[in-house]
Amino acid sequence: MIARRTAVKKDLLADEGYVHKVDAIGDPLQKIEAVVDFSALAQAVEKIAPRPEQPKGGRPPYPTEVMVRVLVVKRLHGLSDEQTEFQLLDRRSFRRFCGLEHSCNIPDRTTIWSFENRIGVDGVTALFNELDRQIRAHGLEARAGQIVDATLVPAPRQHFTKEEKALLEQEAVPADWKPAKRRQKDVDASWTKKHGKSHHGYKFTVSVDRKHKLVRTWIADTAKVHDSQHLEAALDEWNTSAEIYADKGYVGADREERLREHGYRPQIQRKANLGKPLSACQERRNQRIAKVRARVEHVFAAITQWGGKRIRTIGQARATFAVGMMVVVYNMRRLAFLGA
Repeated sequence: MIARRTAVKKDLLADEGYVHKVDAIGDPLQKIEAVVDFSALAQAVEKIAPRPEQPKGGRPPYPTEVMVRVLVVKRLHGLSDEQTEFQLLDRRSFRRFCGLEHSCNIPDRTTIWSFENRIGVDGVTALFNELDRQIRAHGLEARAGQIVDATLVPAPRQHFTKEEKALLEQEAVPADWKPAKRRQKDVDASWTKKHGKSHHGYKFTVSVDRKHKLVRTWIADTAKVHDSQHLEAALDEWNTSAEIYADKGYVGADREERLREHGYRPQIQRKANLGKPLSACQERRNQRIAKVRARVEHVFAAITQWGGKRIRTIGQARATFAVGMMVVVYNMRRLAFLGA
């Protein structure tokens, strides 16, 4: 019987050919590599959280730059620590980006978790600030006004008894909670309602410049805090335009007056009052603002598409770290897209 022909051909050097094909198609990680100075990012983190000294004979830690790259891979693809370890073992493009292509050791899940806890919120803030400096060095200054908005970040739901809720509202911990149970209970995440639906988790506010659609400032908080509470704190003072675009959730005569006193020109959508609908002029104004304000929704959509707008962590500090990494990775992708 004659064997049927097949397109599958064995070749011991096939992997080399795949690398060239990946580069020809366009590896997103290599595009980020081309515009971001990871050495400078690592130095910024080292100033905040230097690598601990290891006793003689102990296993030395991975370089900070390698671990920063690992965190970028993790957040860019919405991976858990376990899946990050697996993908580093399985995908050559990930190992090449992280500087581990010819390494016989790969950071495991515990190493990744430990590094995140070591650098913490201060570390991710240092990453964001250094990346922002690089963005401005590329000539991408914040221009044409800024758009401020907030989005909800879902977190694992917690279940408490009525007695436990009463104690937690008084900022007390139930006496029968052992340390192991306490570590598994997220007492910082909260509930809120949006469009009639209940949501549990956290919230983060961003200021995006209208010209380049890069995140210039960000703030993380629990979900129950109203969006308007962070408007002024989220403003980017370096934007070349004084215009601020925001939706109806930021309406407030006193707030807008304060903004004008500081030289800003608030472009905030108007909200109809009970029994008093908006005029045709106000409706047109809202539509004009909405066309500009929609650019911030593109940022949230991009983060969601990468699997980033969801966290698996417990507590405000780790949630803030996760949100910060979302913003850092988004700005990297955006910088690569702009071709700086």
